[in-house]
Amino acid sequence: MTDLHKLHANLIKTGLIKDHIAASRILSFCATSSFGNINYAYLVFSQIQNPNLFIWNTIIRGFSQSSTPHVAISLFIDMLHYADVQPQRLTYPSLFKAYAQLGLAHDGVQLHGRIIKLGLESDPFIWNTIIFMYANCGYLVEARTLFDEHTNLDVVAWNSMIMGLAKIGLVDESRRLFDKMPSKSTISWNAMIGGYVRNGRFREAFDLFRSMQSEGLKPSEFTAVSLLNACARLGAIEQGKWIHAYINKSKIELNIIVLTAIIDMYCKCGAIVEAFEVFMTAPKKGLSSWNSVIIGLAVNGHGKEAIRLFDKLQSSGLRPDDVSFIGVLTACNHSGMINQAKHYFSLMTDIYRIEPNIKHYGCMVDVLGRAGLLQEAEELITNMPIKPDVIIWGSLLSACREHVNIEMGERAAKRIIELDPSDSGGYILLSNTYASSGRYEDAIDARRSMKERNVSKEPGCSLIEVDGVVHEFVVGGTLHPQANEIHALLDELSLLLKSGTF
Repeated sequence: MTDLHKLHANLIKTGLIKDHIAASRILSFCATSSFGNINYAYLVFSQIQNPNLFIWNTIIRGFSQSSTPHVAISLFIDMLHYADVQPQRLTYPSLFKAYAQLGLAHDGVQLHGRIIKLGLESDPFIWNTIIFMYANCGYLVEARTLFDEHTNLDVVAWNSMIMGLAKIGLVDESRRLFDKMPSKSTISWNAMIGGYVRNGRFREAFDLFRSMQSEGLKPSEFTAVSLLNACARLGAIEQGKWIHAYINKSKIELNIIVLTAIIDMYCKCGAIVEAFEVFMTAPKKGLSSWNSVIIGLAVNGHGKEAIRLFDKLQSSGLRPDDVSFIGVLTACNHSGMINQAKHYFSLMTDIYRIEPNIKHYGCMVDVLGRAGLLQEAEELITNMPIKPDVIIWGSLLSACREHVNIEMGERAAKRIIELDPSDSGGYILLSNTYASSGRYEDAIDARRSMKERNVSKEPGCSLIEVDGVVHEFVVGGTLHPQANEIHALLDELSLLLKSGTF
């Protein structure tokens, strides 16, 4: 861009900028090159007199790929009303991409209607981007109808359908389309692997990754991020370490997204030392990487270290965001630091002008409740500018049980049941609160009320990784293939404990 500024200045001095070909080259670089600047492109465009169709298409395409795609739509409307030229087939794909980015398929429908009126619906370049728009906005019925009507579909349309079917949970249907694809790109494989991960089908994600490798395709950073997210949710530390090593071995770019995924995986697997090491040795750290480590330290019992790191973040040149403050408030909460929590909550609103959301208030209620400051916690909830949810009232109810405040506990439980009558937590916590104060009849009544409303408690679940295999256990479950052997061993251990010989 520095060199382009010089060239542009020279064109202005010599008057050559009035030539449409010269101006369009400057515009094209600014609007569509990865080294360009879309705002500068708009300044260039605004100085061109009577722009031709190529120039209009270039600026519209540039904004459709930018962080402000709505400008592309505005420019198209200006073109219709004020320009001496009319849009043609190459104008429309950029507009459908802009609508896809904005999630405005209901507005894109009008443009689709215009395409039909103009007789352009048979243009493969156009209908592929229409399918992309509908699928990206969740209009799967419309996308699938168009998809089934045409045979000359490009890989973007296939990928759009695969991703769209996987956002709404139709993973098996997504896989059937994936298997039918005449030609798969790396993006296709990533879309399917990501679909499995988002829907909690981690084993199939890893199986597909192995198939991808056997096809000789090199996984990209998006593949690695999806698999790291799977390991994080499973707590599969050994597989996560393997993927980390694979990233280094395959020379996959350690950009901020990949770095954050690695840190997040280690944190969620409880390997906070490894997470911190990755963070400290990274040449470039984004805010998301800082946030992951701060939250990881906080939830893994290293509250003071999390607070120290947050203070370093403030002097790093990066500006903390709402997630950063969730991290530091969580650290204060887990470490019982009431005054520090109040300090950071005020810092967020007064200095950084960040509006607290439900999670920030939840942290504050939790830290006050744990300290026994129940009155202050309840006042904070009632004075919140946003409606408190079940989690916040549940936090107060849990604190009431811990500090035996039956009256306030009843109020909190009533709010929980009003907000979500099917939530078992309110009934159970209220029952336990009654029981802890010796009001056993009331505790039984709370459980009975839960039963009468057909509210059931979700069974607890835990995961453990042994030799690279993740095993899932549910309370009272017998589906594990070695359930009988596990129960037999538990019985044996129980007998040894009772006999005192263990």
